[in-house]
Amino acid sequence: MKFSTKLNAFLISVATATISIPASAHEIGLQLYSLRHQMADDLPAAMQSVNDWGIHAVEGGGNLYGHSLSDFKRIIDEHHIQVVSVDTSYEEVRDNPIAVAYKAKFYGARFATFYWIPHEGTFSIDDAKAAVDVLNTAGAVLKENGVTLQYHPHGYEFFPHEEGTILDYMLTHVTEAQFQMDVFWIKQGGQDPVDFLTRYPGKFTSLHLKDRRHGTETTQDGKADVDTNVVLGSGDVGIQDVVKVAKQQGIKYFFIEDESSRVMLQVPESIRYLLELEGRMLPL
Repeated sequence: MKFSTKLNAFLISVATATISIPASAHEIGLQLYSLRHQMADDLPAAMQSVNDWGIHAVEGGGNLYGHSLSDFKRIIDEHHIQVVSVDTSYEEVRDNPIAVAYKAKFYGARFATFYWIPHEGTFSIDDAKAAVDVLNTAGAVLKENGVTLQYHPHGYEFFPHEEGTILDYMLTHVTEAQFQMDVFWIKQGGQDPVDFLTRYPGKFTSLHLKDRRHGTETTQDGKADVDTNVVLGSGDVGIQDVVKVAKQQGIKYFFIEDESSRVMLQVPESIRYLLELEGRMLPL
């Protein structure tokens, strides 16, 4: 992917320039974990960067980076940032779902999302069945309180089961919660994100958009080198096709996640790519 001299100048000035992202039926957001190092150093400055990028919908609110809950909420409010999806954990969802609902309500979040199911060794169908029970039980509690519970598959769910994979079993048997697709982890696990979106319309209610460096070897343990995260559209995930299908299905939130050491440079480029996909030019 080649970028113009004008874009390079934009990247140099991104810390002080404010981006105005035009309105759309879907919204470009950010998983705050992308800025974990920056938030640990200076939370207000990190939130200012998010604001400067024109992003106002985020996932986060689990790790407070040394701040009290009220201070964390005050800082994000001051930077016009809304936690749309609050981070939670399998254990919290399993043991105290009403607390998850309260946390989501505190932030005004419509989703609560967890990203890992604890397991020993290879993720098994028994692990999946236990997780399905948790998702359905807790999902019903959250639903009663106006919050949608999401599970974010992490690439270890693709071992064979019956005619498909363990993830197919979960997608078929979870009825009271939804799923968030991280397209990187679907690809990293050796699968096709578009295939899962197409076969399970309505099951994925938001996306993590994260691209993968060409030549990266697949894994099935939910682990990968963070620096295989590259600018959206420059890797092998097939972001353009994913976005096309997701828009057709009415998926509203496209959360960029970039765990790499180049996050401060790559996120603005990824935003530009998403806007250019649909002909929405980024004002410079």
